[in-house]
Amino acid sequence: MSHYDKHVFFCVNQRPAGEDCCNNHQAQAARDYVKDKVKQLGLSTDKRTMRINSAGCLGRCELGPVLVVYPEAVWYTYVDQSDLDEIIEEHLRNGRVVERLKI
Repeated sequence: MSHYDKHVFFCVNQRPAGEDCCNNHQAQAARDYVKDKVKQLGLSTDKRTMRINSAGCLGRCELGPVLVVYPEAVWYTYVDQSDLDEIIEEHLRNGRVVERLKI
């Protein structure tokens, strides 16, 4: 059993200049946006409901930026805030995988 209902990890790894990595795609800003939005929407009403975390390299740089949602172990890529909003609304709020963003 997972400690959280949903546990979201954003790769925010920064590789040396010139190497592709998630943070080259503003991954830290994306993580901050989702964390704030989840809080604003009241999706994390207690310490066990939902947690949004930063992670080091998740090993899928070529597919980045990436995030993974546990306990389902669903991996996503995203381009902008509308993609993140869709993940929040569909997966985090309603439990439906966003197939078009899944990797």
